[in-house]
Amino acid sequence: VQLQASGGGLVQAGGSLRLSCAASGLTFRNYNMGWFRQAPGKVREFVSAITWSGNNTYYHDSVKGRFTISRDNAKNTVYLQMNSLNPEDTAIYYCACARLGRAGWPTRDNAYNYWGQGTQVTVPS
Repeated sequence: VQLQASGGGLVQAGGSLRLSCAASGLTFRNYNMGWFRQAPGKVREFVSAITWSGNNTYYHDSVKGRFTISRDNAKNTVYLQMNSLNPEDTAIYYCACARLGRAGWPTRDNAYNYWGQGTQVTVPS
């Protein structure tokens, strides 16, 4: 199984980025998906998640109204549209997948079976 995250970069405060995570080696629709992030010196935290069908989405309070998660099961890809970025969003962003029914999903990182390598998002202050 491979999860390839991309789309990170340097963006000014107030700007937008769209992260993508392409999955391979698995039956994508059998997995719920999530995004986490880890800022320097901080623990990894939940950002957003989406069910296998795309019908249900979840967000950390700090990103509600600014971030949107979506998925395309035909392309085995999950997306994270990030708008109104601010310096507190600076982190490495990781995508992850969880088999259906995993305890602790969507917010617990130990509910996820596989993780991508991360993509850096930097919003200078």
